[in-house]
Amino acid sequence: MNETLKELETRRSCRNFKPDMIKKEELDAILRAGTYAATGMGRQSPIIIAVTDKATRDAISDANRKVAGMPEGTDPFYGAPVILIVLANKAVVTHVYDGSLVMGNLMNAAASLGVDSIWIHRAKEEFESDFGRELLKMLGIEGDYEGIGHCALGYAAAPLQAPAPRKEGYVYYI
Repeated sequence: MNETLKELETRRSCRNFKPDMIKKEELDAILRAGTYAATGMGRQSPIIIAVTDKATRDAISDANRKVAGMPEGTDPFYGAPVILIVLANKAVVTHVYDGSLVMGNLMNAAASLGVDSIWIHRAKEEFESDFGRELLKMLGIEGDYEGIGHCALGYAAAPLQAPAPRKEGYVYYI
């Protein structure tokens, strides 16, 4: 079987990460793959914020926890040391789809390099809050962006589950 197709079939979300930082070369390759995601009419509406600083990562985790209504001390990123935040320009009609494709590329590229991942939601709410707007301002990011998702990255602390069988009626031919 083609290696790409094998990765697509075997990639799974990780919900228990080791604290070990991923290698810079791996991170750079994953980010590059994200920038090559298909976008509507090639407009490249998304941006990616790569968070490797632990204090910033923890502040983002806490903001996400609050949006979700999780108890204090809960880490919605499951201990992942790297968070890639995907946002997309609201002025582009395909921005949500564009950002979603970036998220897919990030997760699949990570899997191909032996890095585990999970898509964590609530980026939309996070970046509609004062916290998110301040973070963008601190980074010098201007424009009207919508949070699409967080791609949490790291190495799994335990083996990941095998893929579930595909449901009946997933595909219809005409």
